[in-house]
Amino acid sequence: MRIRTFFALRLNDKVVRQLADCADGMCGHDRQLEVDWVDSDAYHLTLCFLGDTTLEQVDQLEDEAKRALSDEFSLQVHLDRIRYYQVNPELALIAALPSANEELVALQQHVADMVERVGIKPDAGDFKPHITLGRMPADNRFEHPCCWPELDLFSLADSVVLFQSKRGEHGSVYTPLFEVELQDLA
Repeated sequence: MRIRTFFALRLNDKVVRQLADCADGMCGHDRQLEVDWVDSDAYHLTLCFLGDTTLEQVDQLEDEAKRALSDEFSLQVHLDRIRYYQVNPELALIAALPSANEELVALQQHVADMVERVGIKPDAGDFKPHITLGRMPADNRFEHPCCWPELDLFSLADSVVLFQSKRGEHGSVYTPLFEVELQDLA
């Protein structure tokens, strides 16, 4: 059995509420109703998309993540903008993006390296850590705003989660498969 998986960071409730308000404001640009807006309960910061994964690989990932992330410290993630982000030739997103941050880049690379050690080749391409607010086909008529929202939101990232992603009738459903706590900053 194969399941779709990805590694992500959870967000604090205050940031989720503020992002939901921003997404609500962006809905006015979706005049053709092409965007599948994500329910705010599902907001997370995606670090690495693994794609189809076997249950055996999930077990290996959990063992490797516990070992590899045991010395990693929690970090503050600064979200500073919302943008249109074309993920691949078929998919585009409205996404909240973090500012350049050495700790986040290092954590993302550490997770990607860990995934490769388990034998999974993530599709790196032009991947950016992001929070998906809405999905749409890459071939769309979304009316880009003249000024995209700028953000100044901070969320403590204190654990890394492997999620299963199942496509549902009203968007994807995310189920945490395991979570690895990061060391406290203090």
